[in-house]
Amino acid sequence: MSYRYFIKLAYNGSRYHGWQIQDNALTVQEVITKAIRLIWSMDFNMAGCGRTDTGVHAREFYAHFDLEEEKSREELNELTRRLNRYLEEDILIYNIFPVAQDLHARFSAISRTYEYHIHTRKDPFLNEFSWFVPQESDIGLMNAGADILKEYNDFTSFSKPNANRKTNICKIIRSNWDLSDHRLIFTITADRFLHNMVRAIVGTLLDLGQQKISIEDLRRIIESKKRSGAGESVPAKGLYLTRIEYPGFPE
Repeated sequence: MSYRYFIKLAYNGSRYHGWQIQDNALTVQEVITKAIRLIWSMDFNMAGCGRTDTGVHAREFYAHFDLEEEKSREELNELTRRLNRYLEEDILIYNIFPVAQDLHARFSAISRTYEYHIHTRKDPFLNEFSWFVPQESDIGLMNAGADILKEYNDFTSFSKPNANRKTNICKIIRSNWDLSDHRLIFTITADRFLHNMVRAIVGTLLDLGQQKISIEDLRRIIESKKRSGAGESVPAKGLYLTRIEYPGFPE
């Protein structure tokens, strides 16, 4: 019998090549896996709730691993404390807890939420975590475009080609822009996301807000199912994974 444990964590992705382990590149999964193996002196494999690209941040991220022995709440809490002392300051472990054996960090997720952060005037305290866009953008147009996204379910136009992907169908639940002083935040929630999808959507909606394309153009871009028609992918540093929802948690 094996026991499954979830890890809730957050990380600043600036110096990492995303979550998933890669050859010759530093990743969040590699760093955490090595730390747990060192502390507990045991081998295991870890699965994350998804991939994040190089430089993308996560305010809420889940991963799971299986062990052949059951760990007590005290042991899990102690592991959390030791990991937070051992790991660099750009990774935070919130907690580690047991879950049902069939709950999967990636495949059991009901929804995921991302935010993209833009600042519209120079701000030395935001440069590492937000994209500076000094050009004026029409947030009304951008929100109209964000609403249109919810009418569609095939987002091939906003994703890098991937022969191994079975489907480009996603259900967008929320999509909107908020403006506060000199900061623009795009929030999008869906049941799943394609590779590079959020960054391509943001680039396209910015084109709309700067009137480089029209609402009718946006519809044509989506319906064409061609990545070449959409806007450029915006920089990774402004993108945050902010919430993952599973059956029963988090509330």
